[in-house]
Amino acid sequence: MKILLWLLRIALFVALFGLAVKNSGMVELRFFFDQSAQLPLSLALLAAFVAGVVMGLTAILATVARQRRQLGALRKRLKTDEK
Repeated sequence: MKILLWLLRIALFVALFGLAVKNSGMVELRFFFDQSAQLPLSLALLAAFVAGVVMGLTAILATVARQRRQLGALRKRLKTDEK
């Protein structure tokens, strides 16, 4: 099963790498105040993906922290109830 998983990862990497190589044309990103940047399309897509992941993780961070606090309190309460 591990070999199959690694083969799937390698195939996905090769496919995404091929996509990045084929889409290496330059794009212009325009920002506010007439600022702009030219970079490869694959890099722009990667930056957008990373920004989305960071925003998603930031959004879920408060929920995870609250659940960890609740879990710690429940474990402490369980220990005191067992005595």
